[in-house]
Amino acid sequence: MYDIVIVGSGPAGANLARLIANKYKILLLDKRNLENENIENISNKCCGGLLAPDAQKMIAKLGLGTPKDVLVDPQLFAVRTIDLTNNLERLYQKFYFNMDRGKFDRWLISLIPANVDKKFNSLFKSFAEIPGGYEVRYIDKGQEISAKAKVIIGADGAFSKVRRSISNDINMPERYLSIQEWFKCTDDIPYYAAIFDEEITDFYSWIIPKENYLLLGSALRPKENPKEKYDMLKSKLTHMGFRFDDKIKTESAYIYRPKKVSQFYTGTDKIALIGEASGAISPSSAEGISYALKSSLYLAQSLEQGIDGFLDRYKKQVGDIKLNLLFKNIKSPAMYNPFLRRLAMKSGLLSIK
Repeated sequence: MYDIVIVGSGPAGANLARLIANKYKILLLDKRNLENENIENISNKCCGGLLAPDAQKMIAKLGLGTPKDVLVDPQLFAVRTIDLTNNLERLYQKFYFNMDRGKFDRWLISLIPANVDKKFNSLFKSFAEIPGGYEVRYIDKGQEISAKAKVIIGADGAFSKVRRSISNDINMPERYLSIQEWFKCTDDIPYYAAIFDEEITDFYSWIIPKENYLLLGSALRPKENPKEKYDMLKSKLTHMGFRFDDKIKTESAYIYRPKKVSQFYTGTDKIALIGEASGAISPSSAEGISYALKSSLYLAQSLEQGIDGFLDRYKKQVGDIKLNLLFKNIKSPAMYNPFLRRLAMKSGLLSIK
């Protein structure tokens, strides 16, 4: 009998497990092999691997320091904004840490105390209510196993199975398909590129240099021919002089885009949601690590007083996350409305040469 089963060990799940390990008996489940240091055997999350200022602030707030071997060259201090719809470009100063996302996740896992029961390469299947809690079923080493728990935490990202089990797909954030390809690259590209093109997507696309690679990604609507739109993006950028010759791999994943604060959902009964599973992710930039760390911290604080009433305490804690999501949705039209974006970029405000 576990006190808590955490489904998903990305930044939200791993941070929560670290923070509450000394108080509760925990089972942590993840389908990835996050204890294997050989990156070739790791199924990495489809992520650009940029640590935004909000995420840096949360890491500082948690009293942590990111190891240097998590970072990769080049470190990026500028974003090249490419507006293909309006045929405009600007350079803006930004402060990102460029990192290896797989190593970042494994670093957070390494901070979890040894008394947490970690099951990697394990696939969460379902749960059922039983007296005193829940019976959780998962696949481990090809075998179906059940575990009992008083509390279930869904930290399983967009398309969260835990969330879908308790919400019946009601009031879900809009879901996009993120496609990202890695290419060998020897060019010196000292910026991160954000690309806007309404013909491709009503969200955005990106180019990120990472050591000897170049990442090209796009957040696309799943039902609007995403593969064709991605190929169209690649073709347009090729005509601009970018080279996508030697492809190494392709990654894809669903990501949420909460366009209403009501789409942020903390859970029900003794089932709580954190990170992207709750809908905590920026609707303007798709940045999620800061929200993952913040929501897991708030949930950990709500559990300090025990399991009884923890969800009510968690709901009160997350007021600033809701406020932030509201602000990001107010900000989004200036980025994603072609006319407003044209005005902002034409003005040259805050841009650098």
